[in-house]
Amino acid sequence: MTVQTWSNWKRFPTAQSGNAIDAPAGPGVYEVRHMMTGRLIAFGHAANVAKAITELKVDGGGWSWMKFFRASIAPMPRISDLEYRFCLAASRAEAKTAARRLMGLRQTAWRRRMDLGWAARLQH
Repeated sequence: MTVQTWSNWKRFPTAQSGNAIDAPAGPGVYEVRHMMTGRLIAFGHAANVAKAITELKVDGGGWSWMKFFRASIAPMPRISDLEYRFCLAASRAEAKTAARRLMGLRQTAWRRRMDLGWAARLQH
């Protein structure tokens, strides 16, 4: 698999700045987070990373895959409070495989964190 490393975090351009998303028009994985809290807003894979990030409904309460995992949905932050990064892939299939692997790693880390929290509570 020829998935590259993550790019640096980049701030979302605002409508006032007139700038565009600085991402490739090729396949890869992307994630969007809140700058101050680190809360994950969006994660996915796409054949065109720049287009996928541009089309995200992040300002004003759009759709997010996180809504499926939480009963209480926090309001979406302003676009000026968000940043994104991406990881290139050789093909859309490789991007999809990489996204699944990364999601699995994230879920494993979350479960370990939760297990450690429960273990600490039981000791007190």
